[in-house]
Amino acid sequence: MRTRNVRRNAFTLIELLLVMVILVVLAAVVVPKFASRSQQAKNTAAIQQISNFKLSLDSFEVDNGRYPSTEEGLQALGTNVANLSTWHGPYMENPPLNDPWEHPYIYRFPGTHGTSVDLLSIGADAQEGTGDDVVSWSQNK
Repeated sequence: MRTRNVRRNAFTLIELLLVMVILVVLAAVVVPKFASRSQQAKNTAAIQQISNFKLSLDSFEVDNGRYPSTEEGLQALGTNVANLSTWHGPYMENPPLNDPWEHPYIYRFPGTHGTSVDLLSIGADAQEGTGDDVVSWSQNK
C-alpha cells in the first residue's frame, strides 16, 4: 500500500495565533504614536485659534473702546450682540466657540492673570487648571 502526501491548503491554529500576536504587537507600537500626533495636532489647533481670537478681540477693543463682556462672550466677534454703534465687525467670521476637543472655550473679561482678557481651552481632560490647558496668558502653553 502506498501512502500519499496529503497537502492541506489551510492555516493551522498555531499559524493563526502567531499572525494575531504579530498584529497585536504592531498595534501596540503604532497606535500610541498616532494617538500622540492627534493630540499634538489638536493642541496646535487650539493655540492657533486662541491666537486668532486675541487678534480679533484687540480689533474689537480698538473699535469699541472695550473688550466684550464675559456675558457677551466670543459671539460678540461675529455679531453685534450688544448693538454697539461703533461695532465694525464681524471681527471673526463664524468664531469657533468650541475647542478641538469639542469643549467650549472659556472667555473672561476682565482677565485674572494680569491680562486684559482670559481665554482658554480646557484640553482633552475637560478640567480647568490642569496641565493640558491651552491659555492666552502664557506663551509656553
